[in-house]
Amino acid sequence: MISTRGRYALRMMIDLAAHQSNGFVALKDIAERQSISKKYLEQIIPVLNRAELLQTMRGFGGGYKLNKPPEEYTVGEILRATEGSMAPVACLESPVNTCPRCADCITLPVWEGLQKVVDNYLDGITLQDILDMQAENAGDNYSI
Repeated sequence: MISTRGRYALRMMIDLAAHQSNGFVALKDIAERQSISKKYLEQIIPVLNRAELLQTMRGFGGGYKLNKPPEEYTVGEILRATEGSMAPVACLESPVNTCPRCADCITLPVWEGLQKVVDNYLDGITLQDILDMQAENAGDNYSI
């Protein structure tokens, strides 16, 4: 299950992608647009900074912006930065499975397959894809 922190981090990154032409974006503006507490976003920022996903500028006109274009960020990379491992079971959380039963575990292929499907799905969606989907759906919401 994805935590609130992961969901809010993704919303924040999408907001930054949508407003990238504005340069650095103030946290209060993101908080207002996304209806997320500024204090909560302040707790997410250090995690995203450590993962080198954001640029930060302090002072007047400061704020945050993406380190790279929206098409180069995947949902999987953002969620892994905020959530840690996306493994469905504990034995798959590290690159080497150290479970003493892994050689004889009849269910291990099931969990490995699930992890592969989740990783492929989340790594196959970029911030730009989300913005493009939103733009397509917005075109369906007009009336005469």
